[in-house]
Amino acid sequence: MARFHPLKVTEVRKTIRDAVVVSLEPANTDDFNFIQGQYLTFRQNIEGTEIRRSYSICAGKDDGILQVGIKKVDGGAFSTWANENLAAGMTLEAMPPMGGFHTAIDPKQGKTYLGFAGGSGITPVLSILKTTLMREPDSRFTLVYANRGVNTIMFREELEDLKNNYMGRLNVIHILESDAQDIDLFTGRVDEAKCTALFEHWIDIAGVDTAFICGPEPMMLGIAKALKENGLTDAQIKFELFASSQPGRLKRKASAATDAVAKLAEAVVIIDGSPRTVTMGKDQTVLEAALAGGLDAPFACKAGVCSTCKCKVLEGEVEMVANHALEDYEVEQGFILSCQSFALTDKVVVDYDQH
Repeated sequence: MARFHPLKVTEVRKTIRDAVVVSLEPANTDDFNFIQGQYLTFRQNIEGTEIRRSYSICAGKDDGILQVGIKKVDGGAFSTWANENLAAGMTLEAMPPMGGFHTAIDPKQGKTYLGFAGGSGITPVLSILKTTLMREPDSRFTLVYANRGVNTIMFREELEDLKNNYMGRLNVIHILESDAQDIDLFTGRVDEAKCTALFEHWIDIAGVDTAFICGPEPMMLGIAKALKENGLTDAQIKFELFASSQPGRLKRKASAATDAVAKLAEAVVIIDGSPRTVTMGKDQTVLEAALAGGLDAPFACKAGVCSTCKCKVLEGEVEMVANHALEDYEVEQGFILSCQSFALTDKVVVDYDQH
C-alpha cells in the first residue's frame, strides 16, 4: 500500500496571483516515476490538524522534474498555506503518484486528442499534452481552456511556448467568461451549446480519438454530453474531477437491503498484506471503520473525487453512494472508493493492496 514519503521543495513559483507551481525532489525517484495525468496526495499539519489534499502533476514525462500546481481556494486550508507559506528548502510529505486519467503512449501511433480544462483543471491536461506531443510525434492535440479572464489563465506563457514548439500540432482555444475576445464564440461559459458550436466551426470532432476533460462537475457533464451526441463513446472520454460539488459523502438511499443490515458489521481490512478485523457501524463507511479501528488506510478528499482510498471487495457487498473517480470497468472488477462505501452484508473483506 502507498505510504507517505518526504519530498524536498526546490522551487515555489507564482503562475497567476493566486496559484503557485511547486517543484519537488523525491528522496526515492523510483517511487515517483509518474504517468502523465496522475496526482500526488499530500499531508500537512496546519494549526494542529492533519490536512490531506490531492494535486495533479503538471510536468511532462520528459521535463525531468516533478511539479504540481496549487491554486488558492477560498477557505481552503492547504491551498492557502501552500500559496502563503510554502518555500524552497521545506519538506512536504506525499504518497506516490496515483490516478488513471491517461491513455497509453505509443510513439508509432498518430492520434488526434481533444482536451477540455477549466481553471486549475489545466494541471493534469498540461502533463498529458506535453508528454503526448513529445512522445507521439505524429499525434495532434487541441486544448479548449476555460477561465474567468486573461489574468486567471494558469500556465499562459508555457502554453504559448508549447504552441510555438509544436507548430501545427497543438491548437489552444481560450474561452473567457468575462473578457471580450475578437471571436464571440470564445467568450462565455463552456457548456453543451458552446461545445456544439465549437464542433461546427472549429473542431473536427469526427476525427478525435480521445477526449480528456478536467474541471468543475457541471462543466464536465455538459461537455461529455456534447461529445457523446457528436459521436464519441464512453471509452473515448476520460474524466478527472478536480473539485466536487459534494462537500462529503452523499446521504444513503433507503432500501430494503440497507435496512436488513445489522447495526454492526464485521469488516476485514487488508493493508500491506496483513488482515485486520474492525467493527463497522451501519452508518460508517469502510474508510471510517478502518480509521476508527486504528488502521493507516489511505485517503485524501473523502468526497469520492480522488481514488486515493481505492480498494477491492473480496467478500460481501457494499453500497457506493458516490463515485467521481473510478472507471466502469474498475467497479465491475470489484473496486470501490472506501470513503463512499457502506456494508450491505454482515461481513465484508476489502484489500487496499490491490490496484
